[in-house]
Amino acid sequence: MTDTVLYDLADGLATITLNRPDAMNALNIDTKVALRDALLQAAEDPAVRAVLLIGTGRAFCVGQDLKEHIGLLAADREAHAHGDQGEGSTMSTVSLHYNPIVTAIAGMPKPVVAAVNGVAAGAGAGFAFAADYRIVADTASFNTSFAGVALTADSGVSWTLQRLIGHGRAADLLLFPRNVSSAEALELGMVNRVVPAADLAAEAAAVARRLAEGPTAAYAAIKESLGYASCHGLTDSLTKEDELQRRAGASQDHRTAVDAFVQKRQPRFTGR
Repeated sequence: MTDTVLYDLADGLATITLNRPDAMNALNIDTKVALRDALLQAAEDPAVRAVLLIGTGRAFCVGQDLKEHIGLLAADREAHAHGDQGEGSTMSTVSLHYNPIVTAIAGMPKPVVAAVNGVAAGAGAGFAFAADYRIVADTASFNTSFAGVALTADSGVSWTLQRLIGHGRAADLLLFPRNVSSAEALELGMVNRVVPAADLAAEAAAVARRLAEGPTAAYAAIKESLGYASCHGLTDSLTKEDELQRRAGASQDHRTAVDAFVQKRQPRFTGR
C-alpha cells in the first residue's frame, strides 16, 4: 500500500488506516486506489478474520479531495471544449473507486469495524455506514455533505443511511446537510457505540479482535442474511436463513462451540 493507506495484519485482524492527516484523510485518487486495493486484499486473504478501518489525525475521512477535484473538473471542461463528449474522468471515480470500496466493505465475508475518530463526511461517512459495526469517538461527527456541493449521494449512502435511521431522517440529512454529533448519531441509530476520544483506538481494536477470534464463518452468514433480508420479503428471507443455518450447523466451529458448552470451557474458533 502507499503511505496514504496503511495496512497491518496481526492475529487475524487487518487494520486499514487512512493516513493523510494533514488533508483530514481526504480522498485523492492515490488514496482511493490504495484503500480499494487494501480492502480487496483483506477480503480475499484467508488469514484475515476481521477488519478495522480507522483514520489518523483529527478526521476519519472528509470525503472527496476537493482540491484535486477542481483540477479534474477543469480537465473535463478542456476535454469537452475539444469535442470529447464522454463522461469525463471526474465522476468516473464513483464506478472506479467508491463503488468497489463500499462493495468490499459490505460484501466481504468477514466483519468490518469502522472506528470513527473524527469528522466523517461525504464518502467518508458512506464508508463508515457500510461497515458492520461503528464505534465512534465522542468528539466525532457525521455530515452527508453531498447536496452542499450540488451532488447526489454516492458511496452507498442512499442505501445504507435509510436502513440505519429510516427514510425520513435520511432524506432530511441528505437534503439539508449538517453536522451530526456523536451523541445524536447514537440516538438516531447511526452508530453502535460512543467512547471517549482517548479510548477509541484501544476500544475499537478490542472489539475488532473479539470478532477476529470469534466464529467468523457464522459472522459471514449473519452478514449475508442481513443484507439479503434488507431487500427481500419474509418468505424468501426465511428460505435464506434455512440455507445459511444448514451451512453453519455443519461447520467445525458449531461443533466446537457445542462441545465447549457441554464441557463448560471457552471455545476456540477457526472460522471453518
